[in-house]
Amino acid sequence: MVALPLALGFGIATGVGASAGLITAIVAGFVAGIFGGSNVQVSGPTGAMTVVLIPIVAQHGASGVLAVGMMAGILVLLSSISGIGRYLAFMPWPVVEGFTAGIAIIIFLQQVPTGLGVSKPDGGNAVAVAFKAVTTSPSGPTFASAGLVVLVAAVMFVAPKLHRSVPGSLLAVLAATLVSKTFPLSVARVGALPGSLPLPSLPRIPWVGLTDLFMAAVAVAFLAALESLLSAKVADGMADTGRHDPDRELFGQGLANLLSAVFGGLPATGAIARTAVNVRAGAQSRLATIVHAVTLLLIVSFAGELVSQIPIAALAGVLMVTAFRMVEVHNLRAVLKSTRSDAAVLLTTALATVAFDLTVAVEIGIGVAAVLALRHIANSTEAEPEPLVLDESVTSADEASFLRDHIVVYRLDGAMFFGVAHTFLMRLTDVGDVRVVVLRLSQLQVLDATGAQALGEIISTLQGRGVTVLLKGIRPGHRQLLETVGALDQLAREHHLFDTLEAAVAHARKHVHDRSPESDPHKRQGRDLPHATNQL
Repeated sequence: MVALPLALGFGIATGVGASAGLITAIVAGFVAGIFGGSNVQVSGPTGAMTVVLIPIVAQHGASGVLAVGMMAGILVLLSSISGIGRYLAFMPWPVVEGFTAGIAIIIFLQQVPTGLGVSKPDGGNAVAVAFKAVTTSPSGPTFASAGLVVLVAAVMFVAPKLHRSVPGSLLAVLAATLVSKTFPLSVARVGALPGSLPLPSLPRIPWVGLTDLFMAAVAVAFLAALESLLSAKVADGMADTGRHDPDRELFGQGLANLLSAVFGGLPATGAIARTAVNVRAGAQSRLATIVHAVTLLLIVSFAGELVSQIPIAALAGVLMVTAFRMVEVHNLRAVLKSTRSDAAVLLTTALATVAFDLTVAVEIGIGVAAVLALRHIANSTEAEPEPLVLDESVTSADEASFLRDHIVVYRLDGAMFFGVAHTFLMRLTDVGDVRVVVLRLSQLQVLDATGAQALGEIISTLQGRGVTVLLKGIRPGHRQLLETVGALDQLAREHHLFDTLEAAVAHARKHVHDRSPESDPHKRQGRDLPHATNQL
């Protein structure tokens, strides 16, 4: 009951037609329900996919959408075989929320011309098209279409308050249809639908624009995989039916998209709204999803004449309300109040989604999130000097002071990678009048090739100044990398690698005394200490 008006609306919104939306809900819902990785996920046409498909229809027509759907299905199948489903699940939360908010804005704006009953202006950007529809349409908004949109919105908002299981979207469409027939209103309607599923056939691929279609297929495949896995993850938290298998979910979605194109349908994804309704209705197994698809098929077979009378403006109202409900205000508020970095990622992703296409928006959002995450890691990475701890054999205060003047211990914490390598290089080589530097590496969590190369450069720079470098506590995984870049060659030959700090300090003490016998407090006869002379 929820899927029917959404399938009709999304099919019309793409420009391919209501029947294509219904075919997608039936075929993709059935196939993904059986072969997907979630027990309760419902698949079909979605608003996010509609946003991607509208430009394809404008450039290549309906045949271009079918070709893109088939290629996208193959790409998603290949991604399931390669096992990348588990990695798509690590999408940053601010990116997801910004992405969802941007999609909701676009879906709402795309329905403005239909909701006002005016012809859709030329243009690819939803903001510009909606603005032109409001300000420059020669016919002007029609009271009938706008009134039906208001009626649909009112019913959809009031119906759930009466009872949560009431299908508000279906009641709204029925009310709008009855009003439009009772008074009779001059509004566009869905029109004739096929009485059954069409026979399967391979879509015609327009070879002239194959490169453009393939890039569109990559975007569709990425969106199908991303939205389906996010929806399945949400379903895991709502239903007590076990966690979904991400790679199997991608296999089911790939097969669903491939067969949907073969039957003349649109690309599909897992649908969060329909999945949530499925869970709330008590779904426990894949049988619920299969019943959903079969019920839609029966409606197409026996109630096509009734469906054909639905005003298109009513479906536009359904999509507008759906877009409004897509935005989880409490989630947006939580992200915006968390950290400035997360807020920046959310706003950047949302604005990029509205201004550009969805793939570019996700790329920008992930890029900004990655840069800010690296910045955070870089700020938390430290090279802190530690006080020199001497054993009981150092009984003279003069000797202890002398050793502390010439031996420095640094503790490296966090991550040493390309983002902080230069900072480490500048800080650790600026040691002044020091003769031995001990680097504690046991707390170093991350080390990449750039960081290993920088550490080798630090060692070479210090040794070039006559400063002895000792390394303590190298992790096994880091040791192999340091050996590969040649950072440990000379230190290993000179036995300057240690497992304990006590052994490293003892060796450093011996180096200082061996290099400065005339300055050793034990070997001087009444002369001032070097540091005291410097103070004078």
